[in-house]
Amino acid sequence: MTDDNKDLGIAITLLERFNEDTLPKALEIKKRLDLGEKLDHWDIEFLEQLFKRAEEIKPLVDRHPEYQEIYASAVHLYKQITDMAVVNEKAS
Repeated sequence: MTDDNKDLGIAITLLERFNEDTLPKALEIKKRLDLGEKLDHWDIEFLEQLFKRAEEIKPLVDRHPEYQEIYASAVHLYKQITDMAVVNEKAS
């Protein structure tokens, strides 16, 4: 298997996981934060895993610019979530 084929397989798997699991969960957390709720233990654990995964796949994204837009959008969503979590914590 060539490196490009391996990268493609990894990218497909990551995109499927993102669409089916990660994005819906992140949007659900953001919705609760927008309502003024705070993060719970499971939310924090989920976000920690997201940031870890984002760092791990960064080299793949760097090799394939076609994935940079979705990567940047996901990272932006994660930043929005953490920023809102801080605001909600300070408000309580």
